[in-house]
Amino acid sequence: MDYFLLLAAMGFGFLLGIRKRRRMYREIDRLLDCVLDREEICYSEVQEGDFSALVSKLGRIRQMMDRQVERAEEEKEQVKSLVSNLSHQLKTPLANLSLYADILEGQELDDGKRREVTGKVKRQVEKLDWIIGSLGKMVKLEQDVITFEAGELPIQQTILEAIDAVYGKIEKKNLRINSEPYEDVRLFHNRKWTAEVFVNILENAVKYTKPGGTIRIAVHSFELYTEILFADSGCGIRKEEIPCIFGRFYRGKDAKGVEGSGIGLYLSNLILEKEKGYMTVRSVYGEGSCFSVFLKNGGR
Repeated sequence: MDYFLLLAAMGFGFLLGIRKRRRMYREIDRLLDCVLDREEICYSEVQEGDFSALVSKLGRIRQMMDRQVERAEEEKEQVKSLVSNLSHQLKTPLANLSLYADILEGQELDDGKRREVTGKVKRQVEKLDWIIGSLGKMVKLEQDVITFEAGELPIQQTILEAIDAVYGKIEKKNLRINSEPYEDVRLFHNRKWTAEVFVNILENAVKYTKPGGTIRIAVHSFELYTEILFADSGCGIRKEEIPCIFGRFYRGKDAKGVEGSGIGLYLSNLILEKEKGYMTVRSVYGEGSCFSVFLKNGGR
């Protein structure tokens, strides 16, 4: 008799175990559905123990999935914005090239007129090349694709290379450059990339300064950083627009009719971040702007 009771107890226990496992499997299946459907997992329905630890881990997995989905949506919006802005930036030079091609193809032009139109074509091609090149640099810097090497180098040569790159435009517009005497200090930077930062600032100064105006360059050393200052006597920046000018593709209200892409200052900021430097701007609308680049002093 005891033998049969033992068998019955074992069978009953086995059935209970099966029912318990089935309930557990159904609960796990429900929780997995919550994760897949991105629904909130209710912890209050779960008893303490090993199973509650599993539920906690599933909750963390769902949170990780949510963050990944959010990042994917953000990246999707960034790509849409980039494509939209790229389309806008390329539209004008491409339309101009199409117009000039029609002129060259459909009209009898004398040599002087043909050279004039050909020169315009060349300038539009150069603009396209600059936009595409700047976009490539921007994306690579944003994604840390570029190996960015910087070291302690004298700053004077970097400034001179930047001035040399825009000197033709400065002369053409009859602008004066006033450079205050300064010590050729060694600063932490990459010469090629930092010269590009200075070129972007100088080109903006040339664009927005009337013929006969002035661009002032000064270098001021402080304890940790050295300031390289570029001040112009141009049209200045509206106060409400100053927080926006370093944004990608941003162009102010006064930029209409002025050649540009809205990439230069954004790209400059990316470069300076790689060098552990930064940039500030002060401006009085109608009187001029002052851009200051701060680079780390050498030997620190």
